[in-house]
Amino acid sequence: MQTITATVPVTLPPSWATQQRLLLSTMSDSVYPFLDRYTHDDGELIYDDSWGGGADDFYEGYTNWPLLYLVGGGDNLVDLSHRGWETVTRQLTRRGQAHKEYARSMDTFHQSESDVFFYYLCLADPGAGQLHLRARRFAGFFLNEDPEVQNYDPEHKILLSARLGSGGPHYTPDEARETASHHSSETYGLPFYDLPGINSYVDTQDPGNARRMGQAVHDRWQKGEVVGNLSATSLVTNAFLLTGAEKYREWVLEYTDAWMDRARKNDWLMPDNVGHSGKVGEYLDGKWYGGLYGWTYPHGWYNIQMTALTAAANAYLLTRDDSYLELPRRQMDRILDLGERRDVRETHMSLRHHWIGQLTAMGDRHETFLVPYRYGDAGWFDWQPPSPVFLAALWNLSMADEDWERIERVRQSEAYDWNEVIAFHNKEDGGHDQPWLRYLAGENPTHPERILQASYQQVVQRLAVIREDTEVGTNHREHRWQETNPVTTEGLIQLILGAPQPIYNGGLLFARLGYFDTRRQRPGLPPDVAALVEKLEARRTVLHLVNLNPIEGRELIIQAGAFGEHRFGSARYSALTSEFPPAPVDYAAPPVRSETRTAAVDGTRLKVELHPGTEITLDLDTERFVGEPSYARPG
Repeated sequence: MQTITATVPVTLPPSWATQQRLLLSTMSDSVYPFLDRYTHDDGELIYDDSWGGGADDFYEGYTNWPLLYLVGGGDNLVDLSHRGWETVTRQLTRRGQAHKEYARSMDTFHQSESDVFFYYLCLADPGAGQLHLRARRFAGFFLNEDPEVQNYDPEHKILLSARLGSGGPHYTPDEARETASHHSSETYGLPFYDLPGINSYVDTQDPGNARRMGQAVHDRWQKGEVVGNLSATSLVTNAFLLTGAEKYREWVLEYTDAWMDRARKNDWLMPDNVGHSGKVGEYLDGKWYGGLYGWTYPHGWYNIQMTALTAAANAYLLTRDDSYLELPRRQMDRILDLGERRDVRETHMSLRHHWIGQLTAMGDRHETFLVPYRYGDAGWFDWQPPSPVFLAALWNLSMADEDWERIERVRQSEAYDWNEVIAFHNKEDGGHDQPWLRYLAGENPTHPERILQASYQQVVQRLAVIREDTEVGTNHREHRWQETNPVTTEGLIQLILGAPQPIYNGGLLFARLGYFDTRRQRPGLPPDVAALVEKLEARRTVLHLVNLNPIEGRELIIQAGAFGEHRFGSARYSALTSEFPPAPVDYAAPPVRSETRTAAVDGTRLKVELHPGTEITLDLDTERFVGEPSYARPG
């Protein structure tokens, strides 16, 4: 492994470096007030099982703790993450919602939100034996390796239900049809628009109409494949990254290829439902839309594009074949081509709370570029801003000019300044992609400082909420822990790893870089070291490292990709050429002069030695998606 030594002294610590280290320290400590407020002495969340509620959000208070550890957060985080996963799983098992340590029966749209916590924990601590056992068991539920859990039909290449898990495919009993009922909400409208006499959510408030809609829900959603199930590819890819077993790669490709074929036959709009015969629209009168968590109800393109990006990314990682990216790319083009400028005041947005950044940045302006998120019998509806997450995630994978041009097309169509950093912390722990993309374009130089300030502000705000929370131990929603989690990783991932926040619904961490502290034998930056990815190009990565400790040196390994999937070529770096330190009798240090030197790395990893109080800029030739990915750590 090539070793490069930093020799340029830090004469003026960059403000982003000191802010980054403060944020890492503050967030690492912030988990304790959260745990003190919301957990019992045994680690279980304070929640009365009799209150009911779904299973997915129980894990989500901890989701990004392993991510914080992976960038250099405290040693405490990995053990606390293990404890969080174990105690939540124990609670859900007692509630009957988990079986064999996995959700018994849940739609994959929500289950994937829980699964990401497990993926990040596996990446943070891949040597933990229990994680290996669990990863294989969970993936086995989808490969039919458990004789009691047969979720997959290999003939038609479908998962058999919209709700599945460790209990196998869940089919609502036929007798439940007689008492089925569905009351729609104003936010999401109707799941179907073809029932006579039911034209809006108001109509479902009538008991007779609610019963008819409930029966239709039963008939059409009781069984069959749905597009959201594509997020299960991450569960199986995770098992591959831990074990290297070829069977996992084969399943991911087989399943993704089947969905690619369905999308291709529908002009690249993903169908959202498939019957047990393998026919699209089998239980919906031949319609390619109308499935559970599909185009009509409740989120449309929002969750469908997430699953398309997730599955395509996994297949690309496992094959190095970028043609898989056509799945999210072509679908995105179909939606963007429908976009138009509209007044946000006159538009019903079912996900308005997701667009805090955009709507706040607009100020007094009201017209901006909107696209339709949903499709029903009457055509396209539910016009909302295109999610920056989709644009950033696709470009991060491809680094293709056409995907950057798509970003620019949207930017120039929207009615606000993409340079602005709005302080907010949404459910996905994301939404600040626009100012980061402008920074990488060289047009937003203060982004590092401002995103770190915004992140720090959110930590302080959430800690204040925790202190003032009077609903602990009352009948509060299971979203409470997600809403108060003081850890926010988006800004750190952008700056340190050179990546957007991972896709919330099942996405793995696709990052340009990873780090390993050689002295402490753990992932992440060493103490006192700050990192800033200054430039990302298809074949180039520019990284600035600073050791803020003037007394002790630090040593780290930089990895090409979170999974070692990339490879470094040559490295150009700054090296001191002037005299340093000055003579003891001198009262002023001489000017610091440096030159650029070149070293051959030609591998997945590079070791960097940082002398006390030094910094270094590395300009790394980077070949992307050329190696076999794994969670393996440096030997």
